[in-house]
Amino acid sequence: QVQLVESGGGSVQAGGSLRLSCVASAYGASRYSMAWFRQAPGTEREGVAAIDRDGHAGYGNSVKGRFTISKDNAKNTLYLQMNSLKPEDTAMYYCAAVRGGGSGLFEWRKYVYWGQGTQVTVSS
Repeated sequence: QVQLVESGGGSVQAGGSLRLSCVASAYGASRYSMAWFRQAPGTEREGVAAIDRDGHAGYGNSVKGRFTISKDNAKNTLYLQMNSLKPEDTAMYYCAAVRGGGSGLFEWRKYVYWGQGTQVTVSS
């Protein structure tokens, strides 16, 4: 069983930055592919960024060039650096993990383990 705990959310003004962290209680975290998803009230869960077990990263179109995902396997920690934040980035952000990798890393149904979420609010 893997537990994921997110932190780093908060309220910022448009143009600001935040860094989210997700600590995984898993031995051998390097074997997992991980991702950040977000969901605002009344909307579908959206894949923000994903990184496979080999360190290859991908991004949703709405965050490309602004967000950066990274993983520190030694610390079992996933990060999401968010720059140039916009009001439309406001959502609950969730960390997710699945052992192995493969395709479809932006499909939320692929992931087995989920954190409880951290709220990000961007004001204009």
